[in-house]
Amino acid sequence: MDANQDTLANPFGMDETCQNCPVLCERRRQVVHGYGDVSADFLFVGEAPDPDADASGVPLVGDGWGKTLRRLLERVGLCAIDADADRPTLENAYVTHLTRCRHPERPPTDEEIARCEPFLSAEIRMINPEIIVPIGERALAEVATEYTTTPADDLALEDSHGERIRGRGFELVPMIDPLEASDDERQAWLESFAALLASDYRQTKGRRGR
Repeated sequence: MDANQDTLANPFGMDETCQNCPVLCERRRQVVHGYGDVSADFLFVGEAPDPDADASGVPLVGDGWGKTLRRLLERVGLCAIDADADRPTLENAYVTHLTRCRHPERPPTDEEIARCEPFLSAEIRMINPEIIVPIGERALAEVATEYTTTPADDLALEDSHGERIRGRGFELVPMIDPLEASDDERQAWLESFAALLASDYRQTKGRRGR
């Protein structure tokens, strides 16, 4: 599977006609794979596409979750402020989800997340990010279970919001869902992430400079 950085949407060419979850296939509008810079240091992982992503195939558009996350990425310099509204330009960031299809009436099941896990695992292997940002309780639990030695039950999102957690080859910097976070919580995460950007975070794996 090769990266195609000529496009930000699904740059790894993952299956856009996936039939692994029959119930989701019946209700989704399209499969929404990851979006962004294939050599990014920062990988953001949400739970599932929101309605705007389901309609457009891009996880950072519309007026809901995607727009709120996009505004945060703009403020830390990972998204161009003047980017096209339908195809925002991410720099050093990649946004994806635990599941690639949206059910309009419920969150994804554990089985659906498990069936989608190979997509996320492949993105993580190929991007090889320095920092993974799990967004929300579900993403934190899934990513922490797979990529840290800390039991997921020991990681409360409210306590770890914006904190650096050592993982197996990565660090995690969890984020409370931006639609559910207070103004103070969003500002706290921005300040924590700005401090991370100013640090020698690449020393984690000794990656060469970009």
